[in-house]
Amino acid sequence: QYVPVKGDHVIGIVTIKAGDIFKVDVGGSEQASLSYLAFEGATKRNRPNVQVGDLIYGQFIVANKDMEPEMVCIDSSGRANGMGVIGHEGLLFKVSLGLIRKLLTPNCEIIQELGQLYPFEIVFGMNGRIWVKAKTIQQTLIVANILEACEHMTAEQRMQAFAKLSER
Repeated sequence: QYVPVKGDHVIGIVTIKAGDIFKVDVGGSEQASLSYLAFEGATKRNRPNVQVGDLIYGQFIVANKDMEPEMVCIDSSGRANGMGVIGHEGLLFKVSLGLIRKLLTPNCEIIQELGQLYPFEIVFGMNGRIWVKAKTIQQTLIVANILEACEHMTAEQRMQAFAKLSER
């Protein structure tokens, strides 16, 4: 189970819309709260279009054991910086936190190798969730399956798997 950490970027699922607050499932023991004002350009008149079931990419500004975790979708200068509602077409899946850390290392070979196979968009949540979208559903599924399998592969096994895919 994921334990929220201040500053962590996570992928959550909006479960409740209550007044000015959204409740977001981040895979922890309790849901995080997210104010409608915590989006770039949001005002009382200009509310973000967020629905129950939407995927949200945001970060924790409050995360400690005595308080409900609180998320925002803006950085310290009020910019979205890639955060907010994630597109509806991709695929969301879960991996171990260890794999997420590995994939987030700068110049991660796995991501570079995948990018040579297919163009795709990807979002990593420190809570073990990955959202991915390639040109076709089939390519999206292939990318997701490779990422899930990578955790238990050696670099050599991975290269063989990529070689097989690039022959297609």
